[in-house]
Amino acid sequence: MKRDEALAIVREFVKNENLVRHMLAVEAAMAWYAEHFGEEAEKWRVVGLLHDFDWEIHPTLDEHPQAGVPILRERGVPEEIILAILSHADHTGVLRETRLEKALSACDEITGLITAVALVRPSRSLHDLTASSVKKKWKDRAFAAGASREEIENSTAEFGVPLWEHVDNVIVAMRRIAPELGLEGNVHGGV
Repeated sequence: MKRDEALAIVREFVKNENLVRHMLAVEAAMAWYAEHFGEEAEKWRVVGLLHDFDWEIHPTLDEHPQAGVPILRERGVPEEIILAILSHADHTGVLRETRLEKALSACDEITGLITAVALVRPSRSLHDLTASSVKKKWKDRAFAAGASREEIENSTAEFGVPLWEHVDNVIVAMRRIAPELGLEGNVHGGV
């Protein structure tokens, strides 16, 4: 499956631009790791893009992401991609066994926390954001409370990348598409 096909599925089922931005952020992180590990970037991008495509039509853990699987199969999405999407949700019982599956889980929640930290900075930008800024907010459990620190820690450990190195990697990945994420802010060109 090609990225443009995956994006067409996302645009068909997702109207909330913040959710689209989340999927774009996960896609960017997945692409960065695919390049880093010498994996198939297109496949990794597609997994990142599609992982939450059904959240608006199946917004509960009883349904997401498993209820979206028939739609993906109808659209010809390969089983390897479907398994990765199923594995990103612990409640599905699909174990994360491949690097692709572990990467998706590790990149999902952390992008939300990074976005939240960027948005409360005076610059509202990824370009001057560092892992140390995320670390300061990490300690405040009330901040971005929906981003489970425990889930982030566990999925990152399972992926095998040290937590704060992972945060740095994901920030770098997200910077590549900062304008699409609405996180260009008032800092241009990066640091």
